[in-house]
Amino acid sequence: MAAMQVLMKRTIATAKANHSNFQACKTHRFSSFGPSAATATHSVAPPPQLPPFDHQPQPYKGPSADEVLAKRKTFLGPSLFYYYQKPLNIVEGKMQYLFDENGKRYLDAFAGIVTVSCGHCHHEVLNAIIEQSKLLQHATTIYLHHTIEANELAMLMARLYTGNLGMISLRNAYHGGSSSTIGLTALNSWKYPIPEGEIHHVMNPDPYRGLFGADANSYARDVQDHIDYGTSGKVAGFIAETIQLEEQLNWHLGSHYWGFETQGVIPDIVTMAKGIGNGLPLGAVVTTPEIASVMAQKIQFNTFGGNPVCSAGGLAVLKVLDKEKRQAHCADVGSHMLERLRSLMQRHDIIGDVRGKGLMVGVELVTDRKEKTPAKAETAVLFENLELGVLVGKGGLHGNVFRIKPPMCFTKDDADFLVDALDYSMSKL
Repeated sequence: MAAMQVLMKRTIATAKANHSNFQACKTHRFSSFGPSAATATHSVAPPPQLPPFDHQPQPYKGPSADEVLAKRKTFLGPSLFYYYQKPLNIVEGKMQYLFDENGKRYLDAFAGIVTVSCGHCHHEVLNAIIEQSKLLQHATTIYLHHTIEANELAMLMARLYTGNLGMISLRNAYHGGSSSTIGLTALNSWKYPIPEGEIHHVMNPDPYRGLFGADANSYARDVQDHIDYGTSGKVAGFIAETIQLEEQLNWHLGSHYWGFETQGVIPDIVTMAKGIGNGLPLGAVVTTPEIASVMAQKIQFNTFGGNPVCSAGGLAVLKVLDKEKRQAHCADVGSHMLERLRSLMQRHDIIGDVRGKGLMVGVELVTDRKEKTPAKAETAVLFENLELGVLVGKGGLHGNVFRIKPPMCFTKDDADFLVDALDYSMSKL
């Protein structure tokens, strides 16, 4: 497909244009934090305080964290990991804040893995959900209702439309953990030793760690080599996250609804999920009528496709984003936060790289800036010791990247507190 080829080339080429636009990575592990050279020379300031917030959480009467953890260990599979050695029992959320069973407030800088877009329990989204629930809670696609497992459907469409089987994905990518999409995912921490289909993983155009640095042409040649030597010469599709942050929506970038719009590309197929529902299970695939028509060869059906409650919530999310001008807000607050984080690099040598756009940011920690040695153990201890009330994600193949992707209602005061908390914790240790 011509458009697919354009997408492939231009997605790779963006690595050369903007260092900050790639990779606030993934996979989750825990890691001990010693002072960097920069931190050893200055004293520890008083701890920063959370910005004021006018909300009183309701008294919690449910099971305690210890009880929940005990039941989880008894009844749930051991593959389900959790953050922190003493996991948090989060029982309430309001906009960019979360509350535990004791009423302690936390700044949510991870948004449920970039799933809460408008804010926790945003009143307009809640109202839409409640009103729809009063009318109809469930219908299926046989009654003119839609959605499905997005990446699986996109891959199926691409293969049927082109008549080819091979798919190309970037190394370090995450596209899901199902039996169909696990082959597209290119991180060993997510994969099992099972057949994965005709999948080819090409070099990730990573300006910070990539083999070719910011040389976009070399990455493009690597893709062509895989097509020439590892396939029949034709593939079904090239799949890439416009910013390598899993299948998460790119509204947080601040400038466009879709990440590919920042790169001058019109893809053949676009998949989306997570933030479009603000926490509701909602996903979607957008493509051309011509490509979509290949699915008419057989029966296409999904029991929960087009759920009216989720659809009402998703529509409310779009309205809120426009009404509250959240994308412009993300651009403004994100620029402020990135500037502060890059200034923090001058104080702490352990910060090897700060990258991102808008409110989708990664902070990579290293023990040696020249060698870019991942600070695995240091990151884990710092992660555990962010005791001031900040919740961030942690990822990267080596678990040494802080993932900062808060709800879009995140303010400059919140950004300042987050950076000050990182500064305090790094200086203290």
